[in-house]
Amino acid sequence: MPGHSAAFTRTFGVTMQSPKGMEILKKLMNEICTLFDTPYIHIGTDEVRFSNEAFVPQMVNFLRKKGKKIISWNPGWQYKKGEIDKLHLWSYRGKTQKGIPSIDSRYHYLNHFDTFGDIIALYNSKIGNTSTSTPENEGAILAVWNDRKLKDEKQIMLQNNFYPNMLALADRAWQGGGTEYFDKEGTILRSRSSKNYIDFADFERRMLWYKRTIFKGEPFAYTKQTHIEWNITDAFPNNGNLKMQFSPEQQLDTTYTYQNKTYKTHPAYGASVYLRHTWGSLVPGFYKNPQENHTAYAYTWVYADKAQEAGLWVEFQNYSRSEKDLPPLQGTWDYRGSKIWLNDEEIQPPIWQNAHNEKSNEIILQNENLAARKPISVHLKKGW
Repeated sequence: MPGHSAAFTRTFGVTMQSPKGMEILKKLMNEICTLFDTPYIHIGTDEVRFSNEAFVPQMVNFLRKKGKKIISWNPGWQYKKGEIDKLHLWSYRGKTQKGIPSIDSRYHYLNHFDTFGDIIALYNSKIGNTSTSTPENEGAILAVWNDRKLKDEKQIMLQNNFYPNMLALADRAWQGGGTEYFDKEGTILRSRSSKNYIDFADFERRMLWYKRTIFKGEPFAYTKQTHIEWNITDAFPNNGNLKMQFSPEQQLDTTYTYQNKTYKTHPAYGASVYLRHTWGSLVPGFYKNPQENHTAYAYTWVYADKAQEAGLWVEFQNYSRSEKDLPPLQGTWDYRGSKIWLNDEEIQPPIWQNAHNEKSNEIILQNENLAARKPISVHLKKGW
């Protein structure tokens, strides 16, 4: 409050910041304080234009008289020391304030996380960008804001990869430390000798024990990924023509020449590699300065000790659980002309369960994300 309150206005015919609205809110807060035996009340204050400067101080004072401590978003209402009990940082603009404890959720929105990449950044990040707790940095909270409708609670846990991410944050919180704050290598593991890789690989090993034991049978969309090595080319300019083909489609190599310019390949590790992150330059992806109208190639090898059928998880875009993105057209992986080959045979996308062309949060997100569908069956030859 008082933002995100259109339903309140429709119901009562007044805004929260009006005198009548504040009167109604106090009655609601009375009821909440009676029903819930909790020391804290989170009052919001984010994403709203304040028309009543007395609103927040009055609501804080009212709840404190009820014996409650108050949490408020930052960015949000501007407080001085003593005017609020705890700040809850959201978005990259959230900032701690001297003398006020804070909770960090700035890059912890699981509804925007993919299955394998973002957990790397989460685990390697310093909570509150500090190695240990301080009076201003008490801890962190993971957020799951599902604006987009999902089928049921299981899909919410599965597609937001709740348990693996929860374990990553819990492990980091207990240990402290971390190497960065989402802002140096982000989701990318570039070298097996880097501290980011070594630390995450050790965490992954321990996390998979939890998957096999404590979380056996629970929605847990994660499998070992740190052994996967990709070779990714510099991006070739395609002038907006997604059907353009370049040298890597004819022969794999470590360097290529196109229009008298040399294009190299570079390593990256893990099952998911952001070429450009969902949050743009806020979280680094594989390319330092990604540009539109370019084509990239990534290739790797898989070893099989015998010829066999195997399951393959593939996606070129992870669909946020709080966006209205349209499903791919049938017969395509996405709207960027992405393709994948195994042993020179192109792998076709699944049949998409959604085929709508009108953006809506109320249309259930179906099998767009790999975690929500069965792996594609592929044939592996013996050896590499």
